[in-house]
Amino acid sequence: MLIRDVEDGFEVFMLQRTHSAAFAGGMYVFPGGKVDATDSAEALEPFCDGLNDFEASAILQIPNGGLAYWVAAIRECFEEAGVLLARDTKTNQIVAFDDAATQDRFDSARRSVHDSSLNMIELCQSESLQLVTGSIHYVSHWITPVGEARRFDTRFFVADAPESQEPLHDSQETIASLWVKPQTALDKLERGELAMFPPTSENLKFLASYGTTAEVLAAAKKVSNPVAILPRLRTNSDGKVIGVIMPNDPEY
Repeated sequence: MLIRDVEDGFEVFMLQRTHSAAFAGGMYVFPGGKVDATDSAEALEPFCDGLNDFEASAILQIPNGGLAYWVAAIRECFEEAGVLLARDTKTNQIVAFDDAATQDRFDSARRSVHDSSLNMIELCQSESLQLVTGSIHYVSHWITPVGEARRFDTRFFVADAPESQEPLHDSQETIASLWVKPQTALDKLERGELAMFPPTSENLKFLASYGTTAEVLAAAKKVSNPVAILPRLRTNSDGKVIGVIMPNDPEY
């Protein structure tokens, strides 16, 4: 979840998945995807600021390989939204796409990372970058209900969007994008104007309870060991799935 302050609050960046997607077609989501083998390369750890694999794994409560989730979040934000959460070691500032040549160079890198002809280690080496993993905070954990044909074990993270980069959907996996206040997105969901799954809307509710990005990030830092949320499928008398039951619902 990439967030940014605006005059009267803050907004979160959302993408609409292509209608032809095998999963979540047409749904509004946050940038994301699966952890790839290259995300867990040990050689990446020296290119990560403020977080090592031992610390990341402890946060996720897994034996090892936790840092790969943060790397995957950064890589997917770059691939899907064109946002690179990385520090330029020459300026010690978040990398800025502030001129046409730089924008073109990183747009080319974005496509190369997407088609796997360039990995994050190579990108960090060629551009003198450090991934700002320590500035990305883990806030929730969702697992797809038993019985679904496609199941996912998903971690949600939140980060401040860089001021000098403007997110944009990739026009391949995603076909539209918008900056929206969390409560506005929830209102649009209620009116049927935006389609989204419960994990997305529930994370929007988390965001909507705060007034600024600083408040969100401060709260996110305090999140400790979020319980994995496993909704259940709601069926009718014929066994047809008609919805989901959340853990706080009476019939769960």
